[in-house]
Parts: sequence; structure tokens; C-alpha cells
Amino acid sequence: MSSIGPKQAVFASLAEVAQALGHAHRLELLEHLAQGERNVEGLAARAGLSFANASRHLQILRRAHLVEARRHGKHVLYRLAGDTQVVELMKALGRVGERNVAEVNRVMADYFHARDALEAVSREDLVSRLHDGLVTVLDVRSEDEFARGHLPGALNIPLADLERRLAELPANREVIAYCRGPYCVLSFEAVASLRARGYVVHRLEDGYPEWKAAGLPVEATA
Repeated sequence: MSSIGPKQAVFASLAEVAQALGHAHRLELLEHLAQGERNVEGLAARAGLSFANASRHLQILRRAHLVEARRHGKHVLYRLAGDTQVVELMKALGRVGERNVAEVNRVMADYFHARDALEAVSREDLVSRLHDGLVTVLDVRSEDEFARGHLPGALNIPLADLERRLAELPANREVIAYCRGPYCVLSFEAVASLRARGYVVHRLEDGYPEWKAAGLPVEATA
């Protein structure tokens, strides 16, 4: 019996990675981990999963070398295994889905584009605007996600607090909102809400993980 060839060995390993990505819960867990390291309890709560279910999905991701784990006291903490590569892999998966999958296109049109049909601001454009001091960058993620890492000089107002904290947004300045990634609904909802109140506001083209993966500067408060 002949041994497996090198090409087949590589394909078998790649297939394991692909299989690990083949569940909506695991993709969501990767999105949350792209914001920073978390324990299983926190990930389960954010993804709406039981502890056991979240742990099972994380073990699959770990076996595929998409996440890493370390023990800290009584908790096991998970993080992405190579932030840049995993974030780029998720982004590539999204591009293929948007181009080739009818259901993805339908959801993009019915939900995302309905809330923001205007072209998003690119990372390069935002870098230039930040340098010129022309915009207010609004991070609508949770406070703990913001503390783990955020764009330089960003103002953190979680979406749930946006209406009561509108006075914190400087008047007569364009607002650029961002959140967890290209399919995170928080920034789309923030843009729709602020535009309804007369603000000049646009979305960043993706989110914090993609900004960090591109090698652009970030800040952290924890």
C-alpha cells in the first residue's frame, strides 16, 4: 500500500481547517476572539451558547490550529492563533460568499445595504482623515472590547448607550463608526440612527480586527 503523497497530506490538513470553519457558531466565536483574548464563559455568553457547546466548538477550532489556549488560574483563555492570518481567512471567506452565494447576497441587500447604502470609508482614507483631524472615530462595541484594543483616539459609545450619550459627539464633525468586523450589525445600526438625527456619518469598511491585521496603529486601555 502506497503512503500518502505530500500534496494529499497538505490537502488533508487544509480540509481540517475548512471543516473547522464549517459552522456558524465557530465563525462567530472567531469574530469575538478577533477582538481579544477571552475565557470560555465569556465567549459562550456573547455567542448565546451553553458552556459545553462553546467549549466543544473551541476544541474543534483548536485542533485545526485556528485558536490557541492557555490556563489562567481557574479559567482557560482562548485567542486567535496568528491574528493576521485568521482575520484574512475570515475576510476571504466573506468575499467568496458575497460573490457566489445567493443567500449571502439577499441578506446583504435586505439588511446591511438597507441600513447603509453609501460606500464605506476605506482604512487608507480614514488614516488620512485622522492625520488631518477631520473626523470623530466612533467605536460602538462594548466597553471591555474597546479596552482590549481600539483605533487611535476613538470615542467608545456602545450602541445601546448611543441615544442617551449623543451630546458626547462633537458637533459639526463627520463621524466614522466601526465595530467588530464587516458583518457586525452594530455599526450599521449606529449609522442609521445617527443619520436619522442629522449627523454626517459613515462606516469604516470593516472593523477593528481588520484594521489591526493591516498593521495600522491601535491603542488599548487594559
